[in-house]
Amino acid sequence: MSTFSPVIPISDSTSTTSSRPRVGGACVRQAKLQDAVHIFELVNSLSGDGTLLRRSYSEICENVRDFVIAESEAGVFLGCGALHLYGPHLAEVRSIVVKPEAKGQGAGGKLLRALLEEAEAQGVVSVCLFTRIADFFFHFGFRIADRTTLPDKIYKDCQTCPRLYACDEVAMVRGPLPKIAVLGPTKFPQQELVKLQTSVVPLQTKA
Repeated sequence: MSTFSPVIPISDSTSTTSSRPRVGGACVRQAKLQDAVHIFELVNSLSGDGTLLRRSYSEICENVRDFVIAESEAGVFLGCGALHLYGPHLAEVRSIVVKPEAKGQGAGGKLLRALLEEAEAQGVVSVCLFTRIADFFFHFGFRIADRTTLPDKIYKDCQTCPRLYACDEVAMVRGPLPKIAVLGPTKFPQQELVKLQTSVVPLQTKA
């Protein structure tokens, strides 16, 4: 899922969303539309071997507000990460990666910490991710989980992934396992699912 190395643990109380602190010369900020091309190029540079799912440029633009980016003090793009919200019960850290030349600057840890802070600000109970480097995420309070306990993620991405039956990534969760799901088929009993409200607009008839 990503290629960065372990850095400062989540217990560091420095904010990453407002004061934009620097660690090893890297800082993190909310992505802007102008950053989409850099995100697109970096994410898709790692999609060939399945490290990251391929994303179209239009998809990046549509969801650019989900992203944060890391950059040098000179404003050079170093990496990115995104937080996808399924609902108050679950969010997913996605597309988190830094350039090879940015390793050791603290960019990876800063990106992840900013996304976790966003999840907390949104009142999300659980945060999940899929990765090949589980050891890194242990430092941030994640633990390995059975992927079948994350039906929202399975339905959104895994069913259409070319590596569905040859996946070598580990599912991880920070916080309690979600008790509800809002997308597609689920293993949970129907009464535990979120009830989506629907309404029927009556047809207007002429007198």
